[in-house]
Amino acid sequence: MNNPDELKLIQDFNNGNEQAYNQLVLRYKEKVYWIVRRMIPDHDDADDITQNVFIKAYQSLRSFKGDSSFYTWIYRIAINLSLNEIRRKKFRKTFSIDEEIHQISTQDDQPIEVMLKEERTRLIKSAIEQLPEKQKKVFLLRYYEELPYEEIAKILHTSVGGLKANYFHAVKKIGVYLKNERE
Repeated sequence: MNNPDELKLIQDFNNGNEQAYNQLVLRYKEKVYWIVRRMIPDHDDADDITQNVFIKAYQSLRSFKGDSSFYTWIYRIAINLSLNEIRRKKFRKTFSIDEEIHQISTQDDQPIEVMLKEERTRLIKSAIEQLPEKQKKVFLLRYYEELPYEEIAKILHTSVGGLKANYFHAVKKIGVYLKNERE
């Protein structure tokens, strides 16, 4: 599960080599940013939280036990800090559909096509916002991050069976929401 190179970098850091930590940051900074950005739509806020993730990881790396991969560990930190920020601001819009979901208009698109794409994007956002917090987290991690259930179970500290049920219910609720909105 753990990458031997990562374990070596962590060991080097724990032995006083600050550059080893810099290598970990370089390796995961962009991934962590996009994890945060999926939950925090504002770029500047997401960037600040990403920095805080690496500060917290730096401060806690000596206690990293290696029970999971470094990525899983830092992913948990990113999710927790993002959720804390959402709660702190009482900010309930927890998902921004980024370039991966946005179907960027081409010059060939007709105005009606652009409008339909924007409406579809708005409906998907709204459907996801309606989900209970746990289902929302599972859905985001499984569908958009494409993480296996086992990895999500480690991140959220829950069972694989429970995750599958939450994901199933989230997909069903999103489908019902979209169907009702179209009618």
